[in-house]
Amino acid sequence: MSRTTFDLLVVGDANPDVIVSGAPRQPEFGQREQLVPAAGLVLGGSGAITAYGAARLGLRTAFAGRVGDDPAGAFVLDALRSGGVDVSGCVVDPAVPTAMTVILVDGDDRAILTASGTLDRLTAADVSLGLVERAAHVHVSSYFLQPLLAAGLPGLFRSARAAGASTSLDTNDDPAGKWAGLDEVLPVTDVLLPNEAEARAISGVPGIEDAVRALAAMGTLPVVKRGEHGALSLADGELVAAPARPAAVVDAVGAGDSFNAGLLAALLRGEPLRRALEVAVACGTLSTRAAGGTAAQPTWEEAIS
Repeated sequence: MSRTTFDLLVVGDANPDVIVSGAPRQPEFGQREQLVPAAGLVLGGSGAITAYGAARLGLRTAFAGRVGDDPAGAFVLDALRSGGVDVSGCVVDPAVPTAMTVILVDGDDRAILTASGTLDRLTAADVSLGLVERAAHVHVSSYFLQPLLAAGLPGLFRSARAAGASTSLDTNDDPAGKWAGLDEVLPVTDVLLPNEAEARAISGVPGIEDAVRALAAMGTLPVVKRGEHGALSLADGELVAAPARPAAVVDAVGAGDSFNAGLLAALLRGEPLRRALEVAVACGTLSTRAAGGTAAQPTWEEAIS
């Protein structure tokens, strides 16, 4: 019998996103009211969007994070449950409100305003070892937004590997711009999932191909999201690329997280790296068909067609 209950355990951030489309570049203060084309309340957080997308792709998925004991936290947990994600490992914190993000969208660009709330209170100790031991793969998101989790992440990943699980990390952006603290965790990270700017920042190398090689030398498999240039990785010392797919983008919020879900779903299904990159690019692209991170995430059949 398999030891696993879940194909994927995602550990990380979850919050409501308030997405304001057509936002002005410089909102007027002085109590001025400005009309915008659309706004919506949707599931947000890199970890939550990745988990939702993975469940949509058919993976048995669990999510472990921290939310407040408030309507925003209830919204997050209900949204994940409705997508087929197990949230029994989530911590509900009565002392601190759920994190909240407002995203101002202007064309294909966006500004992101986040009130951290419970976001930076998640720790590695919050993640049950029993849950880790029942997962085939453990993925962590938003490393730099969760310093307590980051501090315990090498130990968490070592425990996952000892139990037979593989591991992956999407650091996301570092608001402090320091990109420090990864030396111990990268050697126990099977797959690193940065975007192009993050890959350059983590490696300290400006050229993207050289950055990929430098990251691989740190003990991990880098898979770099490149937007309109597709994706880039490394296999047996050779660069492996997947081209972008044409798309009429409605909203790119969460596209990188949907890419993560696609890549992990493909790898966990036994697909070779090149094919996994193609599936990941498809998932990221298809997710841009509607506003918000989860509304247009594809099924497995859609992703491979």
